[in-house]
Amino acid sequence: MNVIQTLTAIFLLVSSPLAIAAEDRFDIPRKKMLAEIVADMKYTAPVAGKTRLSEHTIKSMAETKRHLFVSRELLPYAYRNRPLPIGYGQTISQPYIVALMTELLDPDPEHRVLEIGTGSGYQAAVLAPLVKEIYTIEIVPQLHKKAKERLSKLGYTNIECRLGDGYFGWEDEAPFDSIIVTAAADHVPPSLVRQLKPGGRMIIPVGAQFVTQQLTLVTKDASGKVGARQILPVRFVPFTRGR
Repeated sequence: MNVIQTLTAIFLLVSSPLAIAAEDRFDIPRKKMLAEIVADMKYTAPVAGKTRLSEHTIKSMAETKRHLFVSRELLPYAYRNRPLPIGYGQTISQPYIVALMTELLDPDPEHRVLEIGTGSGYQAAVLAPLVKEIYTIEIVPQLHKKAKERLSKLGYTNIECRLGDGYFGWEDEAPFDSIIVTAAADHVPPSLVRQLKPGGRMIIPVGAQFVTQQLTLVTKDASGKVGARQILPVRFVPFTRGR
C-alpha cells in the first residue's frame, strides 16, 4: 500500500457511516493528524526502517480519540502531532511516536504486553485493540488513578493498571511477548530484559534528559540471545524511579 492508498484508507475509515454518527468537532483535526503521521513515516523511513504503518495500527490510531486523554484546556491541541503536558512533569507522546512504537512492537492478537509509564493511558488504548492483554505501570499516583478510571470508563477490559516502579517490571505476570517503555532511561533495565519472552521485542528510549536519546528496539531470539538496534533520535521525559 503506497502513501496515496494509505491516506485513502484513512479517509474511508473515518468517513464510514458508523464513524460519522459518532464524530464531532475533532473529525477534521483527527484526519489531519493521521495524514501527518503517514507523511512522517515516509520521511523517517531511511532511519526508522519502516516505510508505512500496518492497516491495524492506522485503524487503531484513527479510532482512539486523543482528545479524551488530555485536559480541557488542551482540547484545541489534542490532534496536533506533538507531545502535550498531562501534569506532574509528564506528557502524552507525539502521535507519530505512538504509532511508530506500536508498529515496532509488531503486535499480535495473542500477545501479552507490558507498558512502563501509563501516563494518560493513550498508548495503552492504542495498543488495546491489537493485543490480548496489556499490563501497564505508572509511578505517579495521581496519573495512575486518572488513567485507570479513564480506561475503565472508556470500556477497555484488557488493560490492567498498577501503581509502582516500572524499573522492576511486573514479575507476577511475566514473561511478556513485548514491552514498551514511554520514558527515557539511561540504560535498558535488566529486569525488563529478563521478563521479555524469547522471540519478544522491547521498544525503549535510551539516554539522559539533556543529551540525545535514541529510540531503541531490543530483541530476544529463540535461544535467549539479546540484541539492540537504535531506531531514531527522540526526546522523552526521564524515567522516574521510586525513592
